[in-house]
Amino acid sequence: MTTKCFSITASRNWCLRSTFSSSGLRSTVTDLGDGTTIHCWVPKTRKETRPDLLLLHGLGANAMWQWGPDIIPRFVRHFNVYVPDLVFFGDSYTTRRERSESFQAQCVYRVMEANSVKRMRVVGLSYGGFVAYSLAAEFKEAVERVVICCAGVCLEEKDLAEGLFPVKTLEEAADILLPQTPEKMKELMRFTFVKPPVKTPNCILVDFIDEMNKEHVEEKKELIHALCKDRKISEIPKIPQPTMIIWGDKDQVFPLELGYRLKRHLGDNADMVVIKNTGHAYIVEKPKEFYKHLKSFLLPQIPPLPPPTTTNTTTTAANGHANFTVVSPQ
Repeated sequence: MTTKCFSITASRNWCLRSTFSSSGLRSTVTDLGDGTTIHCWVPKTRKETRPDLLLLHGLGANAMWQWGPDIIPRFVRHFNVYVPDLVFFGDSYTTRRERSESFQAQCVYRVMEANSVKRMRVVGLSYGGFVAYSLAAEFKEAVERVVICCAGVCLEEKDLAEGLFPVKTLEEAADILLPQTPEKMKELMRFTFVKPPVKTPNCILVDFIDEMNKEHVEEKKELIHALCKDRKISEIPKIPQPTMIIWGDKDQVFPLELGYRLKRHLGDNADMVVIKNTGHAYIVEKPKEFYKHLKSFLLPQIPPLPPPTTTNTTTTAANGHANFTVVSPQ
């Protein structure tokens, strides 16, 4: 039997912890008193003049790996940032049997309450997008704005059988989304990236799986099954908050059609952004463009000065309507 003396994954995890800490965040664990404990990165010093921002990760390792060095240092300049590990990820765990995104949302809300946060803006990535949507639906007064990132909130149970996804069953999807072998890890990368990392050695993939993907596998599969069970668009509530939907045009995990469905479901209350030539992992493939859209939507905007009054100026189009959107370079 050989003993592994060095882990690239563990080293990367240490570097990410250092990044979060140096960005002004500290690691906390909140015991909710019902068999549930939630780990969360919170501001070392909360500034009252800044809005509170909650970042919810997707399936994968832990929150740090998905909101890492390309995102967190940018956000902390403008927001009080909170980054929890959802239940069964990182250092968050429950002995309870609930597996729904509603339960995840309730746990996150209680953590934010414990940190005296009453109003927040929320960004949910993939699985975290389901949780963000549920949070906005259940705690309307607490959530100001919502960003749903490549999360198939409007999927239905019948979509698998009808061929919307590249896989045919939830078991097959879970085997890819929770890879336990290098082959499944490579398959996951082909599904999530437009240009997957090439020729990643199996030893590195095995190291990642051993460090990050071995705990709570069955519970995570139950989370995936809970997303689809009896799900119907007609039963999904319409959240009232201003919402931005962001999708990669070549997403194979949650196809773009699901983004359009969510836009139709929410109507004028939602704006949709499609990032070109990216897949499910656009936060990695195009982090600057992703951040640009988030910043423009989440930060308070200073209203422009009114134009000078002249006899020749009109802001009404020929058809009697004026409905223009101006996007400034970030």
